[in-house]
Amino acid sequence: MHKTLVRITFILCLSVFAVSVTAHTPPEDARVFFIGLTDGAVVSTPLKVKFGIEKFGIIPAGTKDKRRHTAGHHHLLLDLKQLPDLDQPIPRDDHHIHFDRGETEAVLDLSPGKHTLQLLLGDETHEPHDPPLISEKITITVE
Repeated sequence: MHKTLVRITFILCLSVFAVSVTAHTPPEDARVFFIGLTDGAVVSTPLKVKFGIEKFGIIPAGTKDKRRHTAGHHHLLLDLKQLPDLDQPIPRDDHHIHFDRGETEAVLDLSPGKHTLQLLLGDETHEPHDPPLISEKITITVE
């Protein structure tokens, strides 16, 4: 009886561990990207930017139901030299723009010159997923 109980406990622990590892974990082929905006683009301001996502969902920040495990919301990283700490909530400032309501596009009023843009998906508490869903960094020039 004792060996059976130990095996059941071990199996239950493995099950809990497996669930905790996959929660908030996007599939390997999930990605975020800019729609219709490419590296090296020359644009005017105001600039309408559209955010794309594949193989994962979009939900507002603070979502409490099960969807929070298979979705997130966009954060635009603007003119960053280095990524934020991916083990902490994404900062909120002029370089880390949050789209808390699950928005998939934005209008940016950027100054003339070069700017870098990158998308980073965050979970219901603004933490990056594991592994992080992050786009390629692109550079645009505003005329």
